[in-house]
Amino acid sequence: MHEMETMAYNVAEKPWHGLGQPVSNDLSSEEMMVASGTDWSVHEVESFVEFEGSKISTGQKSLIRSTDHKVLTNVGPDWKPVQNKQAFDFFSDYVNEGKMSMETAGSLKGGKTVWALAKVQDSFELFGGDKVDSYLLFSNPHQYGKSVDVRFTPIRVVCQNTLSLSLSQDAKHRVNYGHRKEFDPEQVKIDLGIAGEKMVQYKEMAKFLGSVRYTMDDLIHFYNEIYPTIIDSESLTKETLSRNAKKVLELTETQPGAQYAEGSWWQAFNAVTYFTDHEQGRNPENRLQSSWFGGNQRLKTKALEKALEYAESAA
Repeated sequence: MHEMETMAYNVAEKPWHGLGQPVSNDLSSEEMMVASGTDWSVHEVESFVEFEGSKISTGQKSLIRSTDHKVLTNVGPDWKPVQNKQAFDFFSDYVNEGKMSMETAGSLKGGKTVWALAKVQDSFELFGGDKVDSYLLFSNPHQYGKSVDVRFTPIRVVCQNTLSLSLSQDAKHRVNYGHRKEFDPEQVKIDLGIAGEKMVQYKEMAKFLGSVRYTMDDLIHFYNEIYPTIIDSESLTKETLSRNAKKVLELTETQPGAQYAEGSWWQAFNAVTYFTDHEQGRNPENRLQSSWFGGNQRLKTKALEKALEYAESAA
């Protein structure tokens, strides 16, 4: 199944997944919306079923795409759609002020998910050259049961791994916005707290992980917690790990950037993020969907939290 419908990316920052069409690196948010093929709107239309020659209202509405009249989803009467233009307008002030630049945008699953990713003019470097850039990801789902999601997404430059912020951090790094109330971009910005403090916190966390070395026994148990096997934990060895855990174990010392903070929990955590973004899954489209919005995003968050637990126990 093809996940990607349309997509464009900043030619100066080719994304790790290598998907989409290259565009100029100085596009406004509105120009990126057009270039990525997401310059369409959705319309709420009352939904009916036919029964014995009569049309009967279902009490629901269908979200229909303006360009091809495709039904994207059925929703309840209190659903308030967020238009793609509202999503891209969210970035406008930041792009105009030079605080962000549009990097990539597109449509997944036949229009059910539209997203835009902007690079924040903020980054840090540790361990003699390991650079991490800050990005803001806005996903706008046109699908019942899904919420608007705005989150910070650090990306490790040396390998283009999309990293994860720990859910245990006190400061908010993401905002979920349901469709039962009108979208308020200014409130989202306040809730999210768009500021450099998020990267400062992430830098301290990365620095800590890079300062604590793992033992091979702990590393084996760590990867088993991420990719479990049915073997009893007391009997775990390299040979009894699950197939995916074995692959990640191999990547620990071979992944791009393995030379930074070698032998540390930062290296172990990034073996997981590299595997999820570049090797796990059927194809780049599937990896993109899963790494940003699906199971691999949750898996990376778990890996970060577990790495912090192991590092704190060993420190």
